[in-house]
Amino acid sequence: MHFDLIDLRLFLNTLDSGNITAGAERSHLSLAAASARIRALEASLGTPLLERGRRGITPTAAGKALGQHSRVLMQQVEHLQFDLAQYTLGVQGQVRLLCNTSALTEYLPELVGEFLQRYPGIDLDIQEQHSLRIVHSLRQGAAELGIVSNVVDTEGLQTRPFRDDPLMLVMPLAHPLAQASAPTFIDSLAHGHVALNANSALAIHIEHHALNTGRRLPVRVRAEGFDGVIRMVAQGAGLGIVTLAAVKRWQALLQFRAVALKEPWADRQLLLCAQDFEQLPGHARALVDSLHFVPSA
Repeated sequence: MHFDLIDLRLFLNTLDSGNITAGAERSHLSLAAASARIRALEASLGTPLLERGRRGITPTAAGKALGQHSRVLMQQVEHLQFDLAQYTLGVQGQVRLLCNTSALTEYLPELVGEFLQRYPGIDLDIQEQHSLRIVHSLRQGAAELGIVSNVVDTEGLQTRPFRDDPLMLVMPLAHPLAQASAPTFIDSLAHGHVALNANSALAIHIEHHALNTGRRLPVRVRAEGFDGVIRMVAQGAGLGIVTLAAVKRWQALLQFRAVALKEPWADRQLLLCAQDFEQLPGHARALVDSLHFVPSA
């Protein structure tokens, strides 16, 4: 039984993307070549690996087993490449990091910049996702690392603290709620909000909790990023929900009031997650070392 690393990487890319066309693109192969490789792989194993349907592919039981073993094997190959790269130049590696909105916009830019400068042979594939989806992807082995809120269930994963990240309600100084001693999230739902982009993970998270109260988040306008939210709020556009880090960045520059939301889902800590930190390939372990924990002041 012979296994080709190109075939295994193609198979994993196909599983992760849900169809052979996208798997071929990720593997830098033509569709015809990718299809032929997968058929040859199935023939050599003597069993179907994929069920093909109109909406994409679904792995068979044998396909799931091959996928699990292939992920372990590819991680070991990347580990080997990284270790050998300490003695040779030009070896490339890539780490896939899934993260929520707050991690992506508030904390990662400077850390990523420093990391890429320190390791010119490593590329990063950073994708913004909701924390629940990140946890699911990590359990399935679709990424090496994730940064999630501690309000989600991380059972089966190893975690390390990344940043304290409480959510804050920001208000124009002239807003009625700005005069309240401790306005709540439910109080805010009676007033218009400046919300994040509808596709952002945090916007989805906030609107989910609004629906849990039996109400919809009253969105007046959407902004790209926390900075846009705070700037609009300071001009009187409505209320907003942003991170403490964003508030600290703007509180000396603009006039607005900010209070910490007391709801349990808003009192957050961000966690760095992996299936097993010790088993990560060298590229990913180097990134973990760069994402050290810094408690909030």
